[in-house]
Amino acid sequence: MRTTTWTRWARLAVHPTRGVALAFAFVVVLGTALLMLPAATEPGRNTGVLTALFTSTGAVSGGLSIVGTGSHWSPFGEGVVLALIQIGGFGIMTLASLLALLVSGRLRMRTQLTTQAERGSLGVGDIRRVVLGVAGTTAAIELATAAALALRFRFGYGLGAGDAAYHGIFYGISAFNNAGFGLRDDNLVGYATDPWIVVPIAAACVLGALGFPVLLELLRSRRAAVRGRARHLWSLHTRLTLVTSAVLLAVGTLLTCALEWSNPGTLGSLEWGDKLLNGFFTAASARTAGFNTVDTGAMEPATLLGICVLMFIGGGSAGTTGGIKVTTFAVLGAAIWAEIRGRADVDVMGRRISSATLRQALAVALLGVGLVMSGTLVLLVVAEVRAEAALFEVVSAFGTVGLSTGITGDLPAVGQLTIIALMFAGRVGPITLASALALRRRDRRYTLPEERPVIG
Repeated sequence: MRTTTWTRWARLAVHPTRGVALAFAFVVVLGTALLMLPAATEPGRNTGVLTALFTSTGAVSGGLSIVGTGSHWSPFGEGVVLALIQIGGFGIMTLASLLALLVSGRLRMRTQLTTQAERGSLGVGDIRRVVLGVAGTTAAIELATAAALALRFRFGYGLGAGDAAYHGIFYGISAFNNAGFGLRDDNLVGYATDPWIVVPIAAACVLGALGFPVLLELLRSRRAAVRGRARHLWSLHTRLTLVTSAVLLAVGTLLTCALEWSNPGTLGSLEWGDKLLNGFFTAASARTAGFNTVDTGAMEPATLLGICVLMFIGGGSAGTTGGIKVTTFAVLGAAIWAEIRGRADVDVMGRRISSATLRQALAVALLGVGLVMSGTLVLLVVAEVRAEAALFEVVSAFGTVGLSTGITGDLPAVGQLTIIALMFAGRVGPITLASALALRRRDRRYTLPEERPVIG
């Protein structure tokens, strides 16, 4: 009896999609335990279980925080937060697979499937190359960003060499992993007019939001061009991600600048060049990065709604971002356009989208809507907050963004636990759902009678 029960739990844990959720949960619990150690907190500060759990979940998912990273946590605590950010962004299953590669030189089939489920990309035969490519790409971008920031902190702000390097590394890792954690209580507001800080962080956020499959394909294209080989044709996924991300970034920048241009609490007090810079940064950060160079709580309601849309969509698949993903958004948009035009098939960029892909996109989007609506309802019931503020916090949590109007720290325990659950669901939910749908596909040998209900 005991053996049978253990076998069932073992099968539950090693299933690719379930293993991803359990692995992330384990790291969240471990991070919570480490952050509750006295050494993790600055003298005079107290860290309860809820604060530690909230911070650990937020760091792993790249979401919200209720305490200042630089003011509440000691250097040891900041190191724990930074490690959680890196593990959450790089992918627990990818990291485990990389260690397995280094130790044994090969991957077992089960580990390969788990890695594929977490990364949401490429076939089993590509896993070894993907894992090593992800590791190299992550290190290269983070180090380049850290170096640029460290130089600015050293010579622009007079920090010592050690402090400048530490600040550069912290922000480089936090930016590429789209975590939004900073070492100042005002996040990046103090650097709003410094393009040497804002631009490298924005660039790292955008690259992390593209997703590893896109980054690796771009690298392959560049290598092919350098070696004089035939031009590498980008996959539909890469083209969809690049085009949709560019459109969302442009629209978000224009929307933010137009709505906040004269707002004295945000862009109104800045010069026109700084307004454009911060409008661009807000649009880039709202796609799940979570950094802010202006006071989010002072934004116009229309701007907050626009940012909610960007946060809900998120970034590219198999990257360091959350949301329903830009490819999901693009596929659903193409399906709507095909229906309006009376087309039987959904065509995008010269390719036909399969019905299975359409069902998966619809399922992920509707699951996201359900989670957001449910979370918003809970916050409105348990706390006296404005509806737009509650919606913003919930979408930010689900999209693993980290932007806040300032209400999260004042929420009751039930409200904060709801935000924690949404951050965790946003980090593993869409990936796990899409993978589960793909893995559980069953072809029936019969069809039921067709009938069309009235739609619309």
